[in-house]
Amino acid sequence: MHRFYLPPSQCRDSSLTLRDQEAHHAIHVVRLRRGERVVVLDGAGHEFLCETRELGHDTVKLSVTQKNEIPPLPYQLTLVQAIPKGKIIESIIQKATELGVARIFPLLSERVVAHLDEEASGDKAEKWRHVAIEAIKQCGSAWLPQIEAPLTPKAFLARGEKSDLPLIASLQPGSQHPRELFKRYYAEGNRLPQSVSIWVGPEGDFTPAEISAAKSAGALPITLGRLVLRTETAAIYCLSVLNYELQSNYSSQAG
Repeated sequence: MHRFYLPPSQCRDSSLTLRDQEAHHAIHVVRLRRGERVVVLDGAGHEFLCETRELGHDTVKLSVTQKNEIPPLPYQLTLVQAIPKGKIIESIIQKATELGVARIFPLLSERVVAHLDEEASGDKAEKWRHVAIEAIKQCGSAWLPQIEAPLTPKAFLARGEKSDLPLIASLQPGSQHPRELFKRYYAEGNRLPQSVSIWVGPEGDFTPAEISAAKSAGALPITLGRLVLRTETAAIYCLSVLNYELQSNYSSQAG
């Protein structure tokens, strides 16, 4: 079934209406027919099975036949991502959404190419949110990640964001494999982390001062292996490894 997105405020009744881009996609791209079944996601943990009732010029009326509540992952992943050049950040947000990330903080690090004023930052955040919406429609996730407006590492650290296990991807000697840090965390508290954050640098990595500030705030350096990865590859690698470790551990704990 085709998937569409509506915000929670528009999913309160037994009849839903697709408008604007969602309606255009339904009418002109996938060419829905009356009676066809579709799925609507609200990005807040709900999945609505619907039947197409009316096709207008620029709206589509749907009748809800079933509402499902989809629980979130038993852990929360946060990506603290330095903004790379061009549109690479859009690909990172897309893949991070598919990998179940809960929050994304785009960073304006010292080595970032893009420099945005406050208005441009707000526009970028809204554009990236649309990228994430398309991603949940593609992968079927009922949870839309929270994407913040771009901010500097200093501003991010000033927010005092907390996670059980804060990490930073690092090429520095002494960086550990994530599994070792998970083992240490469990040994010290006899429980698994419920929230994990990962910093990923831009082309050329974070500056030494930025790395030092992140580590001073508690971020633990992890290795991504011997090869130097592109920033978009590093983000996907980190989230994949963290998902594997957390899903494996939570599954074995549940068993």
